[in-house]
Amino acid sequence: MLVVGVGGLGCPAALELSRAGCDLTLIDPDRVELGNLHRQVLHHDADVGRAKVQSAAEKLRAAFPSVRVDALEARLDETNALELFRRHDAVLDGTDGVDVKFLLSDTALATGVPLVWGGVLRMEGQAMRIRTGGPCLRCLFESPPTAAPTCAEAGVLGTVAGVVGALQARVLLSPEEAPGTATLHVFDAVKLTSRRVLVRRAADCSTCARAENRVSMPA
Repeated sequence: MLVVGVGGLGCPAALELSRAGCDLTLIDPDRVELGNLHRQVLHHDADVGRAKVQSAAEKLRAAFPSVRVDALEARLDETNALELFRRHDAVLDGTDGVDVKFLLSDTALATGVPLVWGGVLRMEGQAMRIRTGGPCLRCLFESPPTAAPTCAEAGVLGTVAGVVGALQARVLLSPEEAPGTATLHVFDAVKLTSRRVLVRRAADCSTCARAENRVSMPA
């Protein structure tokens, strides 16, 4: 499994996947900051200044010695996304930027490697599986929002990130939904409620259509 981002979402997700016995690759270019610690459960005070992937990999290897954990201190972007996806069975989104989330969604369809998208902001979080056949993020939003704040800018309750990251891991390991559909999981920490919303592929989504055409073309 490839975990992209080892912060508020990626830490609890990596912990859950390790408990399930999954070998992991962690990719993140950032270093641990003091202000991160309330929501990033694998990093401690002594890790401030260390690479997030090294800090997280160290904890996971110690707790789960039978699980292989590779640490890649790098940024996933247009230059390496296809290669990284194709080297793994599935991908989990632990990022905090709108543009990279759409890149992950598009790459999942382009490669046929399933992705579990996740997002948290303030007191709410969401998670959804993305795979060939749709729906994808463009079915939900069409294009990246131009003024969407990150959780670092708008804030997030640390426990919300923990709940949603763990939920992402469970979605990744759960049976797939019917073709052309996905379940959007929504967690509201204010109301202490969770709900599931059935999402269908948008009929006019060109990204999903191109991905299906690639799959159906003869080798």
